[in-house]
Amino acid sequence: MVISNVVKGLCRVSQQGIVSTCRRVHNGNAKMAKVSLRFVCFFCTLFFLHFRSFYTKKHEWVKIDAGIGTIGISKFAQESLGEVVFAQLPDVGKNISSGDECGALESVKAAGEVYSPVSGIVTEKNSAVESSPALINKSCYEDGWLFRLKLSKPEEVEQLMDQTSYDTYLKDLH
Repeated sequence: MVISNVVKGLCRVSQQGIVSTCRRVHNGNAKMAKVSLRFVCFFCTLFFLHFRSFYTKKHEWVKIDAGIGTIGISKFAQESLGEVVFAQLPDVGKNISSGDECGALESVKAAGEVYSPVSGIVTEKNSAVESSPALINKSCYEDGWLFRLKLSKPEEVEQLMDQTSYDTYLKDLH
């Protein structure tokens, strides 16, 4: 919900600044100007989603790129777990729904399940993490990602927290 409101706001800003340009480009043709404006809003949405991470209350994150979601655990989660010594990740081809348990992580002090923040079919798992789980502790947002999936319901991202909301959520936990 937060995402769609921000995107709508960005599109409104785009409309205010771009409508006259679209009309000029299309020689006053209002119909073509609206098509151009929709095109701008579509790319505005793609840009907005592409450069952002979204989080669950269970501390998983997802980054979206061209309909593929890369999933991992947050810094808070990896710090809570401690040194990760084992990672079980979902197999390629597995169909996962949002909120499904799809893997497990074990550390020297705890074990925990991994839940998918979004629905889709697993396209890749990070075999480097399976063979060297400590990557999660070293680089949970880059090298320590867990798996990727082709999104089947991209709109589910709207139910997740953006970085600001997640930071507030973490502050409220303490």
